[in-house]
Amino acid sequence: MTARRSARGVLALLMLFMMLNFADKAVVGLTAEPIMDELGLSATAFGTVAGGFYLLFSASAVLVGFLGNRVPIRPLLVGLILIWSVAQLPIVIPGTGFAVLLSTRVLLGAGEGPGFPLANHTAFTWFPEHRRALPSAAVTAGGALGAVLGGPLIILTIGLLGWRAAFGLLGVLGLLWLLAWLRYGGSGPYHVRAESGSAADSGVPYRRIITTGTWLGGTFSTFTVMWALALGLAWLPLYLEDEAGFGKAAVGGLIGLPSVAAIILVLTVGTLAQSAVRRGVSRRIAYGVLGGTVTVLAGVCMLTLTRADAAPLALLLVVVAFSAGTAQTPLVNAAIADTCPAGKRSAALGISYAVAAVASLLAPYVTGRLLDAAPTQSTGFTHAFDIAGWLLVAGGVMSMLVIRPDRDAARHAAAPRHPASPAEISISASTSPFHATRIRGRGGSAIPPPDHPSAALIAAPDSTQMRKP
Repeated sequence: MTARRSARGVLALLMLFMMLNFADKAVVGLTAEPIMDELGLSATAFGTVAGGFYLLFSASAVLVGFLGNRVPIRPLLVGLILIWSVAQLPIVIPGTGFAVLLSTRVLLGAGEGPGFPLANHTAFTWFPEHRRALPSAAVTAGGALGAVLGGPLIILTIGLLGWRAAFGLLGVLGLLWLLAWLRYGGSGPYHVRAESGSAADSGVPYRRIITTGTWLGGTFSTFTVMWALALGLAWLPLYLEDEAGFGKAAVGGLIGLPSVAAIILVLTVGTLAQSAVRRGVSRRIAYGVLGGTVTVLAGVCMLTLTRADAAPLALLLVVVAFSAGTAQTPLVNAAIADTCPAGKRSAALGISYAVAAVASLLAPYVTGRLLDAAPTQSTGFTHAFDIAGWLLVAGGVMSMLVIRPDRDAARHAAAPRHPASPAEISISASTSPFHATRIRGRGGSAIPPPDHPSAALIAAPDSTQMRKP
């Protein structure tokens, strides 16, 4: 099997991985009414269940992010999918109530927290730096496919077998994915595992990485997108049924429309960004400005949708509001990956996602509180959507202003580095040539590997070849 075909195969598996990831999140929103009716939950209590998914979400994303720098990717993803599958099964047991539902969602969140950043990190091991935007877009689109295909499947399962069976179905699907990953999955030729003090680890401390404009702006923008996404997952089905007036069957189909739009937007914007970078357009424009624009568009639609009288217009605004911001996420991942050493990429992505995921913990709970406190449910939804809209606008503007991967990568390249030891100069016999941590140029100067951001500053277009005198 060629490297290109292997890369595509692993990328397809990662898309399926994210489909399950998203479906696991969405199942609570799609089963909101039967859960609240059977267990007698208030809106605040249900918001606590939905938000409980994110209680350990961020902490586990950080922990596994650091492990991803030093531990092989293959067993890490095996461990995550096992947690996902096992956590779903107790809910199938009749009579289990609020405590079990909440505890299993917390456990599931601990397993799914590292999923998205680790999937991106895995995809980046199969593609060079200038081709990262589109693979990251494909991983993000996989999550949207989880709503498009998973939503109707979950609703069908609820109708035939009850809401508890939907959780069991997702657990079984996770185990099936595990078998495929054990057969075909793994890291690619651009994988660099960091050792303390090595060139892959580099002399750039994490505090320099997470205080760059790219990391801070990208993380805040992702925070605002995840706030809107968590709001939609937990409360959009109820809004469409109670406020927009759609029936249960119609909601099952409509809930997937933002995800269909997200797939189109994510892949289109990702292709445009990657093409722009390859043509020499600055990454500030390709990642920051382009991504910020679609996020602002999502915010404007979010602010408008509760004020639209015509149902078709309101539905269009819902679709754009809950889809356009998603197109920014893969650009943020590519921007952060491009600004940090390869040996610290997994942790940098994990920390960013962990901070942004706090929004997913807060949004369902805050929305529940707003609904309980408002004089009418309609007023509560208006307040909730307005908060999400203004956050999206702020996140988009921030992206345009401070995401500058080229500048931040150059600053990291100029940072003092640990001196290379003889072991760092060698090429591991068990890896591809891309895993040479350093090679020596004329006069003994160190040349970074081709997937390091600083390589572009000193290497020829073919970064494995030194310039001729």
